[in-house]
Amino acid sequence: MNRSTRLFEIIQLLRSSRRSLTAQEIADTLEVTKRTIYRDIVTLQSMRVPIDGEAGVGYIMRPGFDLPPLMFTAEEVEAIAVGLSLLGRTGDPGLESAARSVVRKISDVLPEENPYGLLSQSVFTSSWHDIPVSDIDPALLRQAIRDERKLEIQYADQNGVVSARTILPLAMVYYVDALVLAAWCELRTAYRHFRVDRMKQCDMTEQCFKESGATLRESWHAENQLVQ
Repeated sequence: MNRSTRLFEIIQLLRSSRRSLTAQEIADTLEVTKRTIYRDIVTLQSMRVPIDGEAGVGYIMRPGFDLPPLMFTAEEVEAIAVGLSLLGRTGDPGLESAARSVVRKISDVLPEENPYGLLSQSVFTSSWHDIPVSDIDPALLRQAIRDERKLEIQYADQNGVVSARTILPLAMVYYVDALVLAAWCELRTAYRHFRVDRMKQCDMTEQCFKESGATLRESWHAENQLVQ
C-alpha cells in the first residue's frame, strides 16, 4: 500500500469509527508499524484534516469533514463490480435497476485519472438463477420492511392449501432457487419464512410496527441461522 492510499485509509477508518482509535489499532488494520501511523497522523494534521488526539491516547475525527471524489483500489473496484453483478441472481428487478444506477453514480464521481474504471472491469459473474416467477413485486415487500408496515397475504403451503395471514415483514432472503420473506406471523405467533412465489396476494396495510420492528428483527437473527 503506497503512502497516499494509506493516508486515505486512515481518514476512512477515523470517519467511520464511533470511538477514538489508537495508533496500534490503525496499524494492525493497515498492516504497518505504529511508528508509521504516528508519522501519517502528523502529516494529515499538517494538511488541516481535523484529527484530534495524541500518541498513547487515541485519535478521533471531528465531524463535518468531507472527502474528495471517491478513490478505489483495483481490488475494491472488482469487489464492487462483482457484488453489483451478483444482484442479477436475486430475480429482483428493482435491485437490478438500482445496481445499474449505483454503477452510473460511482462512475460519475470517480476521479478522471482513476485507472480502474467501474464500467471496464475484467471480472464477471453469471446471472443464472432458478427462482420461480411470482406475481408479487419484491419491491413492495422491501418497502414494507423499510416502512415497518404490516402485510396481509394469501399464502399457499407446499400442498397448495391457501390461508390468510397478517405478517410483520422483517427481511428478504435471496437464494439461487427461491426468494423468501422472513416475517412475524400473527396467525402462528411465531417467525415464519414465506416463499414469495407461493404468495397469491399481498396488500400493504396502514398498520405500522415501528415500536417493535428493530426488536423483532434482532430476535429473528438470534433464533435463525437461515442467512448465515
